[in-house]
Amino acid sequence: MVEITKVSSKGQVTIPLELRKYLNLTEGSKVAFVLGSDGRVVIANSSMLALKEVQGAFAGEAERLGLKDESEVVAFLKK
Repeated sequence: MVEITKVSSKGQVTIPLELRKYLNLTEGSKVAFVLGSDGRVVIANSSMLALKEVQGAFAGEAERLGLKDESEVVAFLKK
């Protein structure tokens, strides 16, 4: 999908509706602009990006702690 929009004199752009829906962006949502090593810029819902980073940081921790399923993880976190 390619959408084109203009940049205002203040550097603002309107994110097209279909992309806002896809990224689950609503009024007040924060977006992240990520510059890739290939020179491309990616726009992402910053909440989802932060969640993915946290998930990555904790990858393998449940196994390392010997937690076998989601209920054990929840019980551990409640402690």
